Amino acid sequence: MTILVVGASGATGRLLVEHLLNRGHSVKIIVRSPDSVPANVKNHENLSITHASVLDFSDAELTQQANGCDAVASCLGHNLNLKGIYGQPRRLVTEAIRRLCGAIKENKPAKPVKFVLMNTTGNSNRDLIEPISFAQKCVIGLLRLILPPHVDNEQAADYLRTQVSQKDGVIEWVAVRPDGLIDESEVTKYEVHPSPTRSAIFDAGKVSRINVGHFMADLITDAETWDMWKGQMPVIYNREKS
Repeated sequence: MTILVVGASGATGRLLVEHLLNRGHSVKIIVRSPDSVPANVKNHENLSITHASVLDFSDAELTQQANGCDAVASCLGHNLNLKGIYGQPRRLVTEAIRRLCGAIKENKPAKPVKFVLMNTTGNSNRDLIEPISFAQKCVIGLLRLILPPHVDNEQAADYLRTQVSQKDGVIEWVAVRPDGLIDESEVTKYEVHPSPTRSAIFDAGKVSRINVGHFMADLITDAETWDMWKGQMPVIYNREKS
């Protein structure tokens, strides 16, 4: 398979890239700085690197980037500093998803292309009735007012749900919702659920970035896993140690 990964220089994105390369797949990444690519994968024979910001491409250039790809994965996010949270582009993830989906369709692929988005448990799946307490609704409402990245994450997933939908025919999608992200050095046991099993605000769980990357790689490369979750927004947690 050939997979295009954006947000590949981030803490989770680089782990996804490693998982895919270790499984023998060809990976294309778009990164702003060559220094952001880990040394252990930079010279991998199956890795193709383009130095740019994904939103700086013209439509034709982005179409060429997506050409021949069996899957596209986004681990894009906003830097957790003042510029990253309140600066431009305010809709980084949503605009990238919109334009990447357009690029995929422009290529008229012979079979559906998989699109995997890394999202957040702070965003609910509006296709399901997910129980959310009044207090959590209030906090989420406040986040929408004061944290533009939260709105961006919501709108990115909503674009896949409503604009691509589950009957597109060209693009199939999954939006992965990790809970509180932590760093671990190895893949451990984890659980995947259709909806949160705990409050993302008042009782957040944890999941390692390497586990998130592993699950995203499974979605992309394993047909059974994909068929189980396509068109959904699965939530992932580390399995608690007994």
